[in-house]
Amino acid sequence: MKIVVIGGTGLIGSKTVALLRTQGHEVVAASPQSGVDTVTGRGLAEALGGAQVVVDLANSPSFEDAAVLAFFETSGRNLLAAEAAAGVAHHVALSVVGTERLQQSGYFRGKAAQERLIKASSVPYTIVHSTQFFEFVAGIAQSGTSADGKTVHLSPANIQPIASDDIAAVMAEVALGAPLNGTVEVAGPERMHLSDLVQGYLAAKKDARTVVADVHARYFGAELNDATLVPGPNPRLGATRFEDWLGAQLATAAQG
Repeated sequence: MKIVVIGGTGLIGSKTVALLRTQGHEVVAASPQSGVDTVTGRGLAEALGGAQVVVDLANSPSFEDAAVLAFFETSGRNLLAAEAAAGVAHHVALSVVGTERLQQSGYFRGKAAQERLIKASSVPYTIVHSTQFFEFVAGIAQSGTSADGKTVHLSPANIQPIASDDIAAVMAEVALGAPLNGTVEVAGPERMHLSDLVQGYLAAKKDARTVVADVHARYFGAELNDATLVPGPNPRLGATRFEDWLGAQLATAAQG
């Protein structure tokens, strides 16, 4: 089976590509670096020729409100039109748990626009809603860091993060399955407070910043409550615990 992975050189994309190739599939890791640009349309027709499945893992290079909306709308329209022309049978897209609850954020308004385009397209689809990746914790900490660099203001709302390896395994499995014309939710095995998650990460990294739990702290522009970032009933759960992932990261850093 020929599978095109848009954003195939990124964090999730590279892992998804590797998993699919080990199962014997012809996989194109598409990105602007490989001559495939979903914003301009460059290289799309050539890359999608003969493809049965497209996995869309592209992300906006900018989180500025207008730029992120323009990216997801333009990229989505170009990609879905090219898929329809090529006869692609399954469009798989990665999105975020809570997207519909985070519409104060320009980034998540962009993701919602992307999802609307997918649902309106003629191409059969599956949307995977994932919780935040463990690998994003450092960025979340930075987003809440004060001007003096000493404190990190973050919401104590619930979060259920997942390892990138686990979400890549789901993306590969969904790509090989039948389109659902619906959404699958995926989360990590443990629920915790966002502020506690980041404080534990910083302590393990011997980072002197102190996390301040603030119910009004914004998460990429949006206030959170305990339901915002967690999945609904019966999500698919990854196997990797945050403590185990963090321990592996620290061990690798010590060896390097």
